[in-house]
Amino acid sequence: MSFLILIRHGQSTWNLEKRFTGWVDVDLTEKGKLEAEKAGSMIKKRNIGIKFYYSSLQLRANKTLKIIQKILNDKKDYKRAWQLNERHYGVLTGLNKVEMGKKLGEDKVHEFRRSWDVKPEPLSKKSPHHPINIETYKDLPKEIIPDTESLKDTYERVLKYFKNEIEEKLIKENILISAHGNSIRALCKYLLNLDNNKISKLEIPTGNPLVIDLNEDLRVKNCEYLDNDRAKDLLVF
Repeated sequence: MSFLILIRHGQSTWNLEKRFTGWVDVDLTEKGKLEAEKAGSMIKKRNIGIKFYYSSLQLRANKTLKIIQKILNDKKDYKRAWQLNERHYGVLTGLNKVEMGKKLGEDKVHEFRRSWDVKPEPLSKKSPHHPINIETYKDLPKEIIPDTESLKDTYERVLKYFKNEIEEKLIKENILISAHGNSIRALCKYLLNLDNNKISKLEIPTGNPLVIDLNEDLRVKNCEYLDNDRAKDLLVF
């Protein structure tokens, strides 16, 4: 038996501004830092000893993890992986979700945000928001950096990394992953066996640890959000 803890980073500056963030490397808000502290305290209360930590390359996920580790008094190194990054929103990157809803219609924006295989138009490589122009990704080969992604694209890169680097460790060890709404949504699709329709409805709140209890065959016995006041429907339990 083992535990996998998935946590979406605390509120970011662009979450607050309701902007499509994707691969843009924004920081946490003060509220986001408090969410991370609360997450750490709730994990500590559950007394789950964590062997391995993983995060995306992005600042908001890294800071969330560091705050949690500080609360846990755990100084282990953690692995950063671009494959755990948020979904790339293409030309929507940086735009306000509410304003785009008025311009394109709520249904169209929802399709861009949540449909399985629909992706926005590619973001120009000349844009300052394109990952090739962001310092965080300077060491990544340019050919693997996307211009836009669907949830399906995100799922494929996240799942490949999970299967290659994390899954086998879960047979015996507890693991925490600090990541993003769509990279966590991708992991939930796989672990909770959600179909393409259900995955589009799955909500991932910021800064709320999702604890997944796994048996020896890595089948999910139970899963729950630790902060009941901000829990979302997991659609399966």
